[in-house]
Amino acid sequence: MAVSVFDLFTVGIGPSSSHTVGPMRAAKEFVERIARSSDTGSREIGRIASLRVDLYGSLAATGHGHGTFTAVLLGLEGFDPETVLPEQVDAALDRLERTGELRVGERLGGAPAILRFAVGDIVLHPLTLLPRHTNGMRFAADDAAGASIADETYFSVGGGFIVRDGAEASLHDRLEERSAQQPYPFTTAAELLAHAERAGLTIAEVMLANERVQRPEAEIYAGLAHIWDVMEACKNSALERTGVLPGGLEVRRRAPEWHRRLTERDPHRDPVYWQEWINLVALAVNEENATGGRVVTAPTNGAAGIIPAVLFYATHYAPGAQTWSEAERQGAVADFLLAAGAVGVLYKEQASISGAEVGCQGEVGSASSMAAAGLAQVLGGTPEQVENAAEIAMEHNLGLTCDPIGGLVQIPCIERNAIAASKAVNAAKMALMGDGDHHVSLDQVIATMRETGRDMSDKYKETSMGGLAVNVIEC
Repeated sequence: MAVSVFDLFTVGIGPSSSHTVGPMRAAKEFVERIARSSDTGSREIGRIASLRVDLYGSLAATGHGHGTFTAVLLGLEGFDPETVLPEQVDAALDRLERTGELRVGERLGGAPAILRFAVGDIVLHPLTLLPRHTNGMRFAADDAAGASIADETYFSVGGGFIVRDGAEASLHDRLEERSAQQPYPFTTAAELLAHAERAGLTIAEVMLANERVQRPEAEIYAGLAHIWDVMEACKNSALERTGVLPGGLEVRRRAPEWHRRLTERDPHRDPVYWQEWINLVALAVNEENATGGRVVTAPTNGAAGIIPAVLFYATHYAPGAQTWSEAERQGAVADFLLAAGAVGVLYKEQASISGAEVGCQGEVGSASSMAAAGLAQVLGGTPEQVENAAEIAMEHNLGLTCDPIGGLVQIPCIERNAIAASKAVNAAKMALMGDGDHHVSLDQVIATMRETGRDMSDKYKETSMGGLAVNVIEC
């Protein structure tokens, strides 16, 4: 296992981790590499006289609805998806529209290259798939004489992760080195369970021990608390917004009204209303994501509402949760995210969390599976029950297609998060009713998800060329 919980849970902006966060990161890295190419990096950026940006496959097909084109421009200016605030995005895009000037590398320090370059200058290839991944993009920069300064191809492989073409070997070596340092390396659920059994640890404790290789324990817990804080802030921000979501579908925001009605009906958190509350949290987070707000990729933006919703269930409806101290609550949150992260590692290692690669089963399905594992951990499940909970949740998301109407992360994405959150709670409860023994292993269901994604028609993999995307008339 080389993937960290902080690789899986990162802060970014909506509406998509693979189509917004990833392209912004790739564009920023492209400019950073130019800046690092000499001791006078700012002067190297200043030599840029022309740019070419090509987007391929799903990035080109649904890029407008996913904010890909503007994300690329922001990345070229040096904005970072983990730190940029929505109001900064709005201000930068307003300036770009007013002036038509792209200030390449401005956020990196030094003098930027000021070019006439806008969204309309990006070259789209929706029917062309590059060999590595459907989410491909190429950046090229030339000087005034037409000589190449840099020419790089990147892939956004899901969850905000990016890979630069030609850098796979060095990345693999770095991850292998990290894995070799861990006390309990794993790439399969079988290995994870074997570590837990031999060491007498929970799934969360195995993940924590591996995380300690990279950072001190206090820093790990602080980082996990920050993730939870951003999830809560994301939900709370959505509860303050009214009107319709951007993009043209005129989808009405439901979270504020639902919150008002639920607060009146259930002021004391009666457990009978648990499902209504997790529906609300899931919808709120995904409405904020659809707005381009600040969210946690968990493990993707399109599925960002599931883990916060199930974590809400864990911190409000777990036995004794109402009387937990703040330290106990923070401990439960950390255990939830560590166990969920351990399962997320398995999907990254064995399959994919990219909707453009395996359909929505890789986004909503993996998030539901991770959330089920996290909840089972908090509810006192054994490692075998935690693994069983993750398996049940994914088994009943197999074959889930990614067919967003208008290329927007709104329909069916927002409601789909709420449904998958309920599935995760049910999966955890079912697993805890058993002893962990079951016929289909988590490894088997992950392999099935990968193979199902490989067999799935491309029109059902985040291209808006099939399913609801073409069978529902846009209003």
